[in-house]
Amino acid sequence: MLEEPIPLQNLPGSQQNVADSSQGSTLQPDDSSTLPIGATVQELPPVDRGRKAWAFCYCSFILETMVWGFGFSYGIFQEYYMSHPPFNKASAVMISAIGTTALALQYGECLLILLFYRRYPELIRSSMWLGLALCAVCLVVSSFATKVWQLIMLQGVFFGIGGGLLYVPVIIWLPEWFSERRGLAGSFIFGGSGIGGFAFPLLMNALLQSIGFRWTLRIWAAVMTIVSSLAMFGVHPRIPSPKYRGRQNRPPLIPPQMPFFKSAIFWSFTLSSTLQALSYFPVSLYIAVFTTSLSSPLSATVVLSIFNSSSIFGQIFIGHMSDRFPYPWIMFVSATGSAIAAFLLWGFSTTLAQVFVFAIIFGSLSGGFSSVWPAAATDCSRHKPELNPFVFGCFAAMKGVAAVVGPLLSGILHEAGKNSDSASYGRFGFGKVEIFVGSCAAMTGVGSLIVAMVRSRMRVNE
Repeated sequence: MLEEPIPLQNLPGSQQNVADSSQGSTLQPDDSSTLPIGATVQELPPVDRGRKAWAFCYCSFILETMVWGFGFSYGIFQEYYMSHPPFNKASAVMISAIGTTALALQYGECLLILLFYRRYPELIRSSMWLGLALCAVCLVVSSFATKVWQLIMLQGVFFGIGGGLLYVPVIIWLPEWFSERRGLAGSFIFGGSGIGGFAFPLLMNALLQSIGFRWTLRIWAAVMTIVSSLAMFGVHPRIPSPKYRGRQNRPPLIPPQMPFFKSAIFWSFTLSSTLQALSYFPVSLYIAVFTTSLSSPLSATVVLSIFNSSSIFGQIFIGHMSDRFPYPWIMFVSATGSAIAAFLLWGFSTTLAQVFVFAIIFGSLSGGFSSVWPAAATDCSRHKPELNPFVFGCFAAMKGVAAVVGPLLSGILHEAGKNSDSASYGRFGFGKVEIFVGSCAAMTGVGSLIVAMVRSRMRVNE
């Protein structure tokens, strides 16, 4: 995912009474009923190794690429819609809402889907097929759209819902397949969003320029259906799903106790993370539009690809540094660097080279911010590690809100600043957008200092 992946540890799939070893698995006596009739413990494939484990990893990488890579390529569609009929007369705010709605739902619905699958695990597989079908149908029907609101509903709302249903099982089942090598497997899987974010803009731009958006959407619906269907044969649970009769023995839909909601560290970090997302998403959507105004659509495609791929290196580096140093200080460096890049590099950009430098720096620092999530979630669910996935779900839900609010506010600011195209700061009407992005990043830096103080006080009290 996302630019910002959901955590790998302590997810619902790992909360079963299972003890993993390199040779096989053992279940507690009361769990034997969850296995099919005649099944034995030895039939479970090994953890961290073997053909099935790595097949799961590779196929999950493909799903990550198809779902999130396409979402992070929307900037190319946005630039095309704004400059070609029949949508070129619509407002930039309306057009930006298409991609932001899809991303927002894919982030925001993670928590709801996790809760639903916690109670009804037997529906996960069929829900994945439903999600894929919904994505494909929405893309095909979108190709016949003549109004922006139709694209918002189809390419935005329903595609976002389908993408979430298709993808969330990956983060549920990953802890079943990998334990000691979970970080390695997760890094490989989540790299799919960066790979897709790099390659798909180039592909989409070529298709849009040669055959238009209608056939581009139809072709992509076919590609996504075929590739994702093949990948789904390798994405399945290692441990058979429990068999419930009616409501018997089903866990509650919502955990009875979630004390992290009363934690100051949770709220201070959530606010900081939301501010960071408010600064990130406007850039991911508008950097292609800005570059097209400065140079050409091809240059815009390359810039967006570099911006998306830079997040891969940012995630790896920030994640590594978070293991070595307190994560609030990593947050501060990431946010402060992003603010400086937005205020200066983007604000005063007059050449394509300056935009390239901005895309690399901002994409790395801001795009890798979510790598501090695991450490923060551990603090928030300190005495109840089984609540880790729900903490992550809350982080993702707020990021989903920011994925809508940030670009919409930026679209309004861009519309208001169009008369300042010749300004020395903020060319092509982007001055107010650049100030908004830089300000949100700067406030994230302030928030990181608050997180550091709250965290220090929490540790002293313990």
